[in-house]
Amino acid sequence: MRESLIIFGETLLYTLRDVTPIVVILVVFQLGVLRRGLPNITGIATGSVMVLLGLALFLIGLEQALFPIGETMARQLTEEAGALAGAVRWEDYWLVYLFAAAIGFATTVAEPALIAVGLKAEEVSGGAVSAWGLRIAVALGVAAGVSLGCFRIVTGTPLPWYIVAAYIVVIVQTYLSSRTIVPLAYDSGGVTTSTVTVPVVAALGLGLAANVPGRSPLIDGFGLIAFASVFPIMSVLGYAITAERVERWRKRRERQEVQP
Repeated sequence: MRESLIIFGETLLYTLRDVTPIVVILVVFQLGVLRRGLPNITGIATGSVMVLLGLALFLIGLEQALFPIGETMARQLTEEAGALAGAVRWEDYWLVYLFAAAIGFATTVAEPALIAVGLKAEEVSGGAVSAWGLRIAVALGVAAGVSLGCFRIVTGTPLPWYIVAAYIVVIVQTYLSSRTIVPLAYDSGGVTTSTVTVPVVAALGLGLAANVPGRSPLIDGFGLIAFASVFPIMSVLGYAITAERVERWRKRRERQEVQP
């Protein structure tokens, strides 16, 4: 109990150190630049305290739960694959790829930043962009990216090959997509790699690299976040392009049916 309180106190101090500059900048601009008083000081103070407590508890949860779970799952899955194979063969790690896709999808759906962006996109577009549709499209992209990233770790192939090829696809999709969806798709890749997804995916990559023979956690363990960033852009742009093509085909069919 005492050890837990010490850990919480240290984490709270670190969080206070990190959050204080943000609060100071906001207060200085509000009072010094805008020259306006702080509205609802009681609410601001209460919210700041809640932010500090929430971030501290969240960081403790990452260290005590999410990181160990990701590393443990990666170790158990690689041990099972190694027991079945005896040598590193990418096809023997299919459970790892499946788990990576599942955990990438689940963490992305629960990502608070993505939820906020989805709701705002639905509000601004007047319902043309569905918040749930956006979250599912992004989650599918993350699932595919993290699974492919685990394949890269197992095979030991260079990371730039995948990332460069992925961004080439994104560039092509950008020219084929409507201008209205491109900024949202690009933002979707950024908000995905946030508080929930990053710790679990990073732990998975490090745990996998540490347990696959011949792989280095420092060289091969990192890089999954890059996959989780670029593949949602591809999935959202791909969904938009497909939906636009289907809508054009539907309208064309309707015109053909109306004409005698």
